[in-house]
Amino acid sequence: MSDHQAIVAAPGFALGIRCSDDEITAIDFLEPRAAQAPATPLAAEAVRQLEAYLADPNFVFGLPLRPAGTAFQRRVWAQIAAIPGGRTQTYGELARALHNAPRAVGQACGANPYPLVVPCHRVVASHGGLGGFARERGGFLLSIKRWLLQHENAGFGR
Repeated sequence: MSDHQAIVAAPGFALGIRCSDDEITAIDFLEPRAAQAPATPLAAEAVRQLEAYLADPNFVFGLPLRPAGTAFQRRVWAQIAAIPGGRTQTYGELARALHNAPRAVGQACGANPYPLVVPCHRVVASHGGLGGFARERGGFLLSIKRWLLQHENAGFGR
């Protein structure tokens, strides 16, 4: 039995949706698996929106997100949410805008409970590389970041 209210199958991964009746509480990257039917109306709406994004990278999310994180993390997430699809910003650029250190921005990115809705995959390293993703430097999650950037035509097809 899953502790997700729904699971969306995606190319090479899955997305687990956690929610209350009124708010999304988390979206989790999962190893590839079959979809799980939504258990609540909000989970059904989250599935609809995530599938819309997977079909069209220009889709704009409109999900109610439970307030989370520290004041600084929320500031970082607001900056990330403003990065348009198909574009990227570096950790350093965000840090300068927030008058903070790139490492702190990276930590806030890694703590993002709402990936895709708050598109932390659009934050990349200053040297032109992908950087980390969800506090990992390689492997499965970095493959997802690469796929998401390719999906959005953000120039990371390598």
